[in-house]
Amino acid sequence: IIGSKSDIGPNCYIRPYTSIGREVRIGNAVEIKNSIIMDNTHVGHLSYVGDSIIGTNCNFGAGTKVANLRHDGANIKVKINGVIMDSGCRKLGTIMGDNVHTGINSILNVGTIIEPDSNIMPGEFIRYNYGRW
Repeated sequence: IIGSKSDIGPNCYIRPYTSIGREVRIGNAVEIKNSIIMDNTHVGHLSYVGDSIIGTNCNFGAGTKVANLRHDGANIKVKINGVIMDSGCRKLGTIMGDNVHTGINSILNVGTIIEPDSNIMPGEFIRYNYGRW
């Protein structure tokens, strides 16, 4: 599903089970898989988003990558209110709140939860949750 007034750039690969909201901009050579992208979000060129939920008014700097698979293939664990839980998913990217901005070439590790209004610096590697979570 691609919402109204959204723009999908050239050489993009929008894979199955993906929902893209209204007025979303997907840059050149972006791949999105099994994810929900909310309204008014911009995913910059050369980015990858897999198995994720991305809030409204987010901006992915060019080359932002979301990891969605552990190297050992085990289920991904998430930390919620200080408790580490098994997600039951072999693939899980990020759950991102509204108004988040990532700098170019930032990397979000598997199962990360990004607090609304966060600002991730260029080249930053987010290994765990970002914000008060």
